[in-house]
Amino acid sequence: MEFITKFLIKRSAKKIGTDEFGNCYYQNKSNGKRYVIYNGIAEASKIPAQWHGWMHYTTDIIPVQMNTNKLSWQKIHIPNLTGTKNAYSPKGKESNKTSSQYESWQPTE
Repeated sequence: MEFITKFLIKRSAKKIGTDEFGNCYYQNKSNGKRYVIYNGIAEASKIPAQWHGWMHYTTDIIPVQMNTNKLSWQKIHIPNLTGTKNAYSPKGKESNKTSSQYESWQPTE
């Protein structure tokens, strides 16, 4: 199924560009629909902000044509890491255990 989808997109659409993660972006020649073929697992959070705006028709400026110089306060895009070994876990938090300091509220009558 995946092969057929990729084949049809590549046949009917024009390649617009590639992002730093290797995702390829296409635009249909006839109706202007926009597609992404992910490099690896299909995960929407892997799309950088500039390409996200283009994919959702927020802008028609192709990110390759944009000034891609990052400002000092901008961070590198990181996909959602939930469910991976790199997922965020607060310090001092034991997995799947409740804190012994927690005491539930009991109403008084």
